[in-house]
Amino acid sequence: MDTVITPERIELPPGAVLKLLGDWQDYQALSQQLGDRAIPRIKYRSGEILLMAPLPEHGRDASLLGLIAATLLDHLNRTYDSFTPITMSLPQVSGIEPDYCFYVENWRSVVGKRRIDWQNDPPPDLVIEVDVTSYTDINDYLPYKVPEVWLLKNKQLLVHTLLLENYVIAESRYFPNVSEIVRQCLQIAEDQTTSQALRWLRNFLRGCN
Repeated sequence: MDTVITPERIELPPGAVLKLLGDWQDYQALSQQLGDRAIPRIKYRSGEILLMAPLPEHGRDASLLGLIAATLLDHLNRTYDSFTPITMSLPQVSGIEPDYCFYVENWRSVVGKRRIDWQNDPPPDLVIEVDVTSYTDINDYLPYKVPEVWLLKNKQLLVHTLLLENYVIAESRYFPNVSEIVRQCLQIAEDQTTSQALRWLRNFLRGCN
């Protein structure tokens, strides 16, 4: 498949990342053209637009990480709401599509909402990103002040927590040792299946009680 960007078509081969110069209005026009399509992904940073067509590995790992987070939250008996796909946007500043986001502390703020006001509503408490193509930049989440971002890159999970105005690598405030848990689950999913990885996780958590 060739890369095609026209007013009628937007097509990228799997794994491709395309950077375009453009302003907020250009980003909005491309977003409207894509409509409800999940591929390609699109993000806006000041003065540039990025398009990315995920590889199958991206979708599989993102789905597994979202299921791991939900399983851990259920184990802790936490109330939460989760979203995927979702577009976070601040006019003239940023537009981004995380793989998953979870509201945990602030779940009441989004219950029943059809739209989230990113300028006034609280941000997600946890965002999950899988980076297979060097498309993700943790600092994309700084304008939203997301407290915790999980980034999976090269099969390694790094937990980034917001400290003042920057992200630092630290333990998850929800799940100690989550990086090792994710490593185990990814290995089981690769050798066997996602369902078996989640069964292992549930058994592991029962053993921790």
